[in-house]
Amino acid sequence: MTAPDTLTQLRQDLAAAFRLCHKFGWSESVGNHFSAAVSEDGRQFLLNPRWQHFATIRASDLLLLDVDDDTVMSSPNAPDPSAWAVHGTLHGAVPQARVMLHCHSPYATALACLKDPTLIPMDNNTARFWGRVGYDLEFGGISDSSEEGLHLAEAMQGNTVLVMGNHGVTVTGETVADAFEDLYFFEKAAKTQILALSSGQPISVLSDEIARNTAEGWEAYRGMAQNHFEYLKSSLDQEDRSWRD
Repeated sequence: MTAPDTLTQLRQDLAAAFRLCHKFGWSESVGNHFSAAVSEDGRQFLLNPRWQHFATIRASDLLLLDVDDDTVMSSPNAPDPSAWAVHGTLHGAVPQARVMLHCHSPYATALACLKDPTLIPMDNNTARFWGRVGYDLEFGGISDSSEEGLHLAEAMQGNTVLVMGNHGVTVTGETVADAFEDLYFFEKAAKTQILALSSGQPISVLSDEIARNTAEGWEAYRGMAQNHFEYLKSSLDQEDRSWRD
């Protein structure tokens, strides 16, 4: 189990991610879910409460859940069934994915709705994700079963981003800062692709070698994520510090 002081920091970082998601225009009513593993095996994790708007979430609001607790869904403070089925299953099946951010951000969702939603390497940001994106193209409606969670876990294996066909995107990371940075850049990458395709002009696609080299080149810049996230949290503090509570 994560140490108390580390758990407090994790709660605050995840709460900040919810607030920032809304600030960037990526929230959707009171739906969608972010989670973060607390135990090493991923079976204990933090999750947002059922139907609480992202703009209001505080660190103390986050639910601490256990995959092996059979009473979770019968408790008075039960999470959203879809969140429990998917995030609970994913954290147990893919424990290395410490943080999972799922949303329906506009351009990532538009990409997911294409017949072929493959992210094309055409610039630094699209090539950033070379070899790290999984695709689930078997949309069957709202995901509310452990079987669907296992299906998504299989598609996620070996990847840090999952494009969910006709649905949205799920991004994972070792920390909240890492995951949020990838969510930020994936939305930018999807926007670039959608805008480029909308021109009707042929796309200048990078070779596999250059795309791979570009993706590997990004590794040296991993520290950007923490610095960017710290700035974003400071911007939240200037408006409303309640997310830290």
